[in-house]
Amino acid sequence: MRRTEVLQGIREMRFLEVYEKNRSGRLSYSEAAETLGMSERTFRRMRGRFEAEGEAGLLDRRLGKVSPHRIAADEVARIVSLYRDRYAGWTVKHFHERVQERHGPVASYGWTKSVLHASGLVRPALQRSAHRKRRPRRPLTGMMLHQDGSRHLWLPALGRQIDLIVTMDDATSELYSSFLVEEEGTASSLRGLHEVIARHGLFCTFYTDRGSHYFHTPTAGGKVDKDTPTQVGRALTQLGIRHIPAYSPEARGRSERMFATLQDRLVKELADAGIDTIEAANRFLSDTYLPAHNRRFAVAPTEQGSAFVPWAGGDLAEILCPGRPHRRQRQYRRLRAAAPPDRAKSVARALRQGHRPGPALRRQHHRRLLRAALHRSLRPARQRPPQPTTGRVTRFHARRFEPGHAPAQSKNEADN
Repeated sequence: MRRTEVLQGIREMRFLEVYEKNRSGRLSYSEAAETLGMSERTFRRMRGRFEAEGEAGLLDRRLGKVSPHRIAADEVARIVSLYRDRYAGWTVKHFHERVQERHGPVASYGWTKSVLHASGLVRPALQRSAHRKRRPRRPLTGMMLHQDGSRHLWLPALGRQIDLIVTMDDATSELYSSFLVEEEGTASSLRGLHEVIARHGLFCTFYTDRGSHYFHTPTAGGKVDKDTPTQVGRALTQLGIRHIPAYSPEARGRSERMFATLQDRLVKELADAGIDTIEAANRFLSDTYLPAHNRRFAVAPTEQGSAFVPWAGGDLAEILCPGRPHRRQRQYRRLRAAAPPDRAKSVARALRQGHRPGPALRRQHHRRLLRAALHRSLRPARQRPPQPTTGRVTRFHARRFEPGHAPAQSKNEADN
């Protein structure tokens, strides 16, 4: 038995019960209509049809008739075949936007979703639980920027995973910079900063994870060492931008959700455009995808205005240059020679800077340190010739117990 037939039977039972009370005078027309959840006029019409036609007059006259607003079967077949042949795997929302953009007008998003669900091409999403309270956004653009990288199979034609570096505003979720690189590092972080500052100006705070190119973390999972800045940290200090580390992925939930959207949409957009190189993908990102993404997902800030300050400090590339030397600001610990008895410990201690070799030391420098440590550990101690002692010898004399040194005679012994 279909659901409509069950509801129709319940409707008849409720009407008959209220109709008997109304006919016997226990309920007025207005009270009977309120009990059935309808207007008094509708109840009078149903009572008239029931008295004239019997129970057949209570049937819904829309049952068995085709809706005048029903979409043609050809349109349903077109949407199903378009999704199956070209856009398989896309989300319904993304597919609906693409059909409206490139394949002509289509019905509502709800209709598209119901058609794809009925065809079995898309499975209904599971109901998600309520999210915890999210951190409020910054009220102005430029008050806080997020930067992060995501390693993913962005270009399946390459056959390997690469990194997508994104710089996003916290107030609006607008993407200011986005590009693909082989591997995330200092150069990619400084490139993203350069693109944002050159186009929009200086901002207030920079929110990132604790990657080794952002912060030096002596202990894994511990707090960052702000007294040992990285090249990115020194550049931000020179620009007057505050750098904030995130200690968990949940703290960076806004950027994590943004990457989830990009991993779903950007991969399909690049594949649909036939792009298979990093250079072509970066041109597509800057010219085509970013403007469309910001129009779709960016929100308006809670307050009018901007916290960006135009850059007027000279050559920005000189500050944000990845190969710029910072020799005077390096703070390595002095290498100490270990005690010669234990040769293995002396070599390890000579190479240790804090807890491990510094990331900036080159391989050639490592070899030099190893040779110097071995030389110091194998070199014999220098033997000094004994010095004659004169005068009275006391028990505190430093060379009292050295071999070859005899204490001088005392004054009384000399007189005898």
